[in-house]
Amino acid sequence: MTILQGFSYHAAYLDRQQQLHLWAAVRAVVAEAPFYTPTMPRSGKPLSVRMTNCGSLGWMTDRTGGYRYQATHPITNLPWPAIPEQLLSIWRDVTDCQVLPEACLVNHYAPGSRLGSHVDADEADTTAPVVSISLGDDAVFHVGGLRRSDAKHRITLHSGDVVVLGGASRLAYHGVDRILPGTSDLIEGGGRINLTMRRVTLPA
Repeated sequence: MTILQGFSYHAAYLDRQQQLHLWAAVRAVVAEAPFYTPTMPRSGKPLSVRMTNCGSLGWMTDRTGGYRYQATHPITNLPWPAIPEQLLSIWRDVTDCQVLPEACLVNHYAPGSRLGSHVDADEADTTAPVVSISLGDDAVFHVGGLRRSDAKHRITLHSGDVVVLGGASRLAYHGVDRILPGTSDLIEGGGRINLTMRRVTLPA
């Protein structure tokens, strides 16, 4: 199959030392904005991933408010920490976007976690790309077309890989089928960290 224009996969983008440096920065974010378990709109069913955010805005979901962005952590009510400079440098390098991301969603996948096929469409600006960085255990990632029923292309993402959804692929269906436990020793106790940077608002 042909992946939509604007999709790019940067295998082994971060070497081991760069991964360790980024993981340290993520731990600092989590110390300030702890992981929490989000829930689905209406049903209140917990997601299988834990999450937090950094940036001026953070993506979240819960039973009463649904999918949205907000400026504060739902548990601490404090502003999200700033996006680490290493992540902003990755954004500048792998995109030609003239504005920086406002949000970086940090997902923690334990063994058994998955993320169903979905489109990132809660942003006012869907012209800016989405940049995703993998740390820790491998994950089977899929990307399809503009309809949920379109054929899907599967890629095993490794620690240090970067994926960009831009152009026509910006609104492509994508998700994580499964985690492959024990495939990385980067994260203490195992698991996978995924960092997803997005532009939320339209440039002034």
